[in-house]
Amino acid sequence: MADDASRAFVEAVAEAEQLIRNPPFEISEQELAEGLDYLAGSIRSSLQMAFDYDLDHPVLINPTHQYARQGLDNPDAVYFNAYLTEGASYLLTGRRGSTVDLSFQIMDGTYSAAGAPNTLAAFDDRQLEIGDDGCFEWRFGPELGLTKGATLIVREVYDDWVREERGTLRLQRLDTAGVPRGPAEVDRVAKRYGVAAKMLIGRIKTWFAFPEWFTYTEPVNTLTVPKSTPGGLASQFSSLGHYELAGPDAPGGEQALVITVPACDAAPYQAIQIGSRWYVSTDYEHHQTSLAKAQSQIDPDGQIRYVVCESDPGLANWLETTGHRRGVMMLRWQRLSRDLTAADGPRVEVVPFADLAAHLPYPEAGRVTPADYATRIEARQVGVARRMIS
Repeated sequence: MADDASRAFVEAVAEAEQLIRNPPFEISEQELAEGLDYLAGSIRSSLQMAFDYDLDHPVLINPTHQYARQGLDNPDAVYFNAYLTEGASYLLTGRRGSTVDLSFQIMDGTYSAAGAPNTLAAFDDRQLEIGDDGCFEWRFGPELGLTKGATLIVREVYDDWVREERGTLRLQRLDTAGVPRGPAEVDRVAKRYGVAAKMLIGRIKTWFAFPEWFTYTEPVNTLTVPKSTPGGLASQFSSLGHYELAGPDAPGGEQALVITVPACDAAPYQAIQIGSRWYVSTDYEHHQTSLAKAQSQIDPDGQIRYVVCESDPGLANWLETTGHRRGVMMLRWQRLSRDLTAADGPRVEVVPFADLAAHLPYPEAGRVTPADYATRIEARQVGVARRMIS
């Protein structure tokens, strides 16, 4: 039997497992297994967020990664979160790495099943003064209208997973600098278990609700016109959708989704990913379930043509469905120099897998052999390992 300190969290784990086993959508045996894995990551992240929570001495937490996925997490991003409070002043310092984008967002709360919080500030490092040594600082505080529960989110985003290098970051609350933290107390630890319990249930319910507001309102096998991401970073544009495709064993034959989108010169970062019914990324480390522009084959006409399907079409721009007949899709553009229009957005076509070549104007431009593809997967494994954060 659990003791009183952890009882609330133990009960929350059992409740969360029932939510996973009985979601508001149909799941296969594979998706149940993935859901239980998603639960494990959510348990881990909820404990981390609750026990690292410190308004007096805030720290940057990495709660979202390949072992703790949530909210259709971006495979190209390293995420950092910190909790803020009213009346306090902060100093964020760092050294800019060579990643394609580094962006900052402050919200007046956290995502919940009731909706997304309001954004108090959102910008990228182009608005910072960065020294010749790559170092920068940002001072902020009450002038932003901070309240208790405000959240800082930093996203460091890769285009080239292998060549780009991550920078460094540190957050300090200025008025508590030099003040030591008090001793551990049983009541405080018990309270943190209670906070973790609420976070865990809230996290599961939030990401059940979120795609219903935005993604599943669209017709299947379509993608939206690019627009500012709902509830996300204000400086990011995105296109959302969901797919449903016949697999290799379907009576009428396998289907493929061809997504055509212009390579955008106005966006140093442009990418696509597919995700599961749990509204999380699928395995992007060992499978090609996402592609940034640097990883993509751009055709001679300036278009990028992605192929979403289960079977290997022998193409560089294949996005593996990894056994998911249904899933979600998202395209992102960041560090934009202009707003995007419908002309910058994707076009989608469902085609028979057997006739795929007839629907690609340059079918030989992106051909890869099984050995080539294995090399691409190895590069993904190396790229994720180099981030050294989990």
